[in-house]
Amino acid sequence: MSTFLLEIVTPERKVYAQDVNMIVVRGIAGELGILPNHIPMVTPLKISSVKIKQGGSEQIVAVNGGFVEIRKEKVVILAESAELPGDIDVDRAQAAKQRAEQRLSAAKKDEIDFRRAELALQRAMNRLDVSDKR
Repeated sequence: MSTFLLEIVTPERKVYAQDVNMIVVRGIAGELGILPNHIPMVTPLKISSVKIKQGGSEQIVAVNGGFVEIRKEKVVILAESAELPGDIDVDRAQAAKQRAEQRLSAAKKDEIDFRRAELALQRAMNRLDVSDKR
């Protein structure tokens, strides 16, 4: 079966770099399945998990925004942050979720604070979802 190189890179480090058979990412226009020799493109990513299929196994990585760049034999995900399931601190993610929910339920809703809390909640929920699937 044909493969391509997948790299998931954050400003701090390279999180993932392996040959894979397929990935599924969530872009701003919906889910996108990427196979070898996919048409080249660049698209922004939503806060969600990236499903990686390699041989007969599947792996999931929590990705918090960024872009995916698809080339002929290589896909690069440039993410604001990304975590493998084993690297996720579940207690910290739970605490972040609770803080975000409290800010969202506050009576006074400043537009900027509301959006920041909403994004924090999405990131926490994504991390918890990925950690549950490990």
